[in-house]
Amino acid sequence: MGSKSELKPPMPDGGWSVEIRRVEKAMILPATESNFVQNAGILEAGGQYVAEGALWRRYRPLTEEPTPAEPKEKLKGKWLWGGVLWMHFGHFLVESTGRLWPYHELEDEIEGIIFIPKRPRNKSKMVGFQTDFFDLLGIRKEIRIVSDPTEVEELIVPGQGFGLGEISNGTAPMRAMIHDHFAKDVAPDGPEKLYVSRTALRSHLGGVLGEARIEQKMRDEGYEVFYPEQHSLREQVAKYKAAKTILGLDGSAFHIAAMVGHKDQKIGMILRREDGAVGFLKMHVDSFTGVTSHKFDALLTEWVPEDKPKSNRLSYGEPDFAKLGQMLAEAGFISDSTSWVNLDEEERKTLWAESGLEYGKGYKEYFKYLRQRRRALRAEREAQKAAQGS
Repeated sequence: MGSKSELKPPMPDGGWSVEIRRVEKAMILPATESNFVQNAGILEAGGQYVAEGALWRRYRPLTEEPTPAEPKEKLKGKWLWGGVLWMHFGHFLVESTGRLWPYHELEDEIEGIIFIPKRPRNKSKMVGFQTDFFDLLGIRKEIRIVSDPTEVEELIVPGQGFGLGEISNGTAPMRAMIHDHFAKDVAPDGPEKLYVSRTALRSHLGGVLGEARIEQKMRDEGYEVFYPEQHSLREQVAKYKAAKTILGLDGSAFHIAAMVGHKDQKIGMILRREDGAVGFLKMHVDSFTGVTSHKFDALLTEWVPEDKPKSNRLSYGEPDFAKLGQMLAEAGFISDSTSWVNLDEEERKTLWAESGLEYGKGYKEYFKYLRQRRRALRAEREAQKAAQGS
């Protein structure tokens, strides 16, 4: 158990990520503990680990060789391996879809698709956005979530064609499958200019301090402010298809926009946190749409939960509004940036309160930005001293 895979990370330009392996009498073993890296996956009839079934993120597998166990259920027929089923919207879109690329070619051959739950407590649970996504993808066969050791007569294991890392570009078969099958029956319906907001999300899910100010300025520029979580997946797709310009804070919504976007659109993402996962989001958008998207890094500082000292998806970014306005104007997303000014201390406290959070409690300033500002102040003082002494 726990042996390291000899495979290298899946890559978008070929290798095992575009290959298919068939395993007879495959044993599927879901995780028994809710860890970041889990012992879960597929064993051959003889007990050998099927490394091609692992979920990779960046340069490491998140699922490793599981402990053998006796099956509690045996499934007849051929089934397609779907991998790990995530409950987080963004991780589902990126890390639960990368094995689906051969589905339509194999549809008449298989009984359905098998997933294992990321969190053992979820067992066979599926939620609305997952079933909606599978429906928009044209998947009509059974989706089975295996929460106990299960033997499958024949398991078809596609390589990981999408995910987080270099594979965020997607393999050619993965991109082709999305382009050919996802939401093909949804007509464009929406404004030409769309601002995708996070202000309607629960406050603890992170965002940008003062996004309501950004919203109003975008309305003044003729944008419709859109709250995707208040709409069905089908309605979201219709909006993204119709828009000529899409702008918003970096986040999961752009994964859907990437799947239905096209090269004639202008797409921009405003960073709400340190650039990390955002780079993979941009890869997805650019590779799937053919657009060279804009990434606006105008963070003045970042506030992180006290128990999570590094930048993360729950962070609150505080933008340099003047810099952001200038960047948006230069890229052609707005016509005038003169009214974009930075926050003073009282405004900052007010905006914390409007976010449902108490200023200075529960969050602390990310050390990277605090250090940068201290260095800048020190350099400014030294420059002033030098000027006085000259």
